Amino acid sequence: MLSSIFSGAAGALGGIFGSIGKNKAIRKQMEMLSQQQSDNQDWWDRRYNEDATQRADAQRLLTMTEESIKKRNKAAAGTAAVMGGTDESIAAEKAAGNQALADATSQIAAAADARKDQIEGQFLSRKENLDNAMRELEGQKQNGWDIVSSGIGGAANGIGLGLG
Repeated sequence: MLSSIFSGAAGALGGIFGSIGKNKAIRKQMEMLSQQQSDNQDWWDRRYNEDATQRADAQRLLTMTEESIKKRNKAAAGTAAVMGGTDESIAAEKAAGNQALADATSQIAAAADARKDQIEGQFLSRKENLDNAMRELEGQKQNGWDIVSSGIGGAANGIGLGLG
């Protein structure tokens, strides 16, 4: 009779302590996942909203285009001075340069849109993976508390049988 009480109590305590330890580990994993979720959101906010024209590759493209335009404008002005070109020909060269700069800016904007789509895809994929991992841990945590409740119920039952 006494042995069934001790057996039930030992089983309950083992279940309780085991579940508490498991839940502590789960809580730590959940904290780490929460930090990863926060980091993912920070990454999204920083990358998705950045100005594409301020990126180094875009600045390089714009600078190279502007330098090319300046060289072509100087060459057109020099040719006009030597050969007697008209102001219209110089204006046409400048218009072509402005169009080249507009085209480069359009290419940057198109690349930025594609990049934003890629960033959004990465963010959503990471978010889904982290959310799934968090849900799984929540389930494990709940399962741990169910084991504690079951252990306590089993101990009470064992004690009741030992007393009855």
